[in-house]
Amino acid sequence: MRIRMRGCRGSTPVPGTDTVRYGGNTTCIEVTTNAGEKLLFDAGTGIRKAGLDLMQNAPVAVSIFVSHTHWDHIQGLPFFVPLFVPGSKVDFYGGTDPVYRKNLREILAQQMQYCYFPVRENELKADITYTTLAEGETVRVGSAEITTIVLNHPVLNYGYRVTADGGTFLFTGDYEPPINIYSPDDEEYEDYQEMIDARRENVVSFVKGIDALICDAQYTVEEYPEKVGWGHGTFDSCLELADRAGVGRLYLTHHDPMRTDDQLDAIYADILARRKGLSDGPEVIMAHEGLEFEVGAPAS
Repeated sequence: MRIRMRGCRGSTPVPGTDTVRYGGNTTCIEVTTNAGEKLLFDAGTGIRKAGLDLMQNAPVAVSIFVSHTHWDHIQGLPFFVPLFVPGSKVDFYGGTDPVYRKNLREILAQQMQYCYFPVRENELKADITYTTLAEGETVRVGSAEITTIVLNHPVLNYGYRVTADGGTFLFTGDYEPPINIYSPDDEEYEDYQEMIDARRENVVSFVKGIDALICDAQYTVEEYPEKVGWGHGTFDSCLELADRAGVGRLYLTHHDPMRTDDQLDAIYADILARRKGLSDGPEVIMAHEGLEFEVGAPAS
């Protein structure tokens, strides 16, 4: 299967001269299986251009998996052209908000209410379906098999493990490795730490042995203490997960909107320098908009 990064930015789109190389569009990942199935993971502003390209071979049939419904992961949907075209088929997959008890359709329709957007959800012309997924559930889209895992974030967030064409990758969505909220001298510390350790081990087991990991690396270690609880990982937390799980390749994404191209270059150079000479571990790639790569057997 072929993977194309349509958007690598976190939180908000940031077009401009300082973000040209890595891109300013928010999260969207396009997957094309060898059998020709089209899957999209998240619907940030990067999905707009994906939709325009898909329309070159209309009518469009595409499955969209939403990791979570924060704006930077859904805000491109009102500009996804296939939704407006009769004959197109768009299948959505995602979770239900456990706090407000709203399903994916209700949440996505809200951002297309008349006060926000001139075309309402019930006026869209494509054949649209919505499937609610549970944690650990596996669904099949043609030749691809997709399995969910709940990953730590301030809203329900699914990581998606995708297997097709003899290869497997995992997209974390937004993921902050859980930490102990108690101090070591608190009575609750040890019990809570056992729970944290178990959750982290569960993630490692879910990721173990995959070919590629596309991981939320919004912060540096130095920035993280002021961002605890915001729901994002660091470059180093992604490296730790990839190392422990024996991942083949690690793609660092969800770049902070304040981060310039030059700053990302410097961070990447530091990562490569620190890992120089390691006998094992994943190949590390700083993801950028437009990046394409293969997982599994290439299409014949």
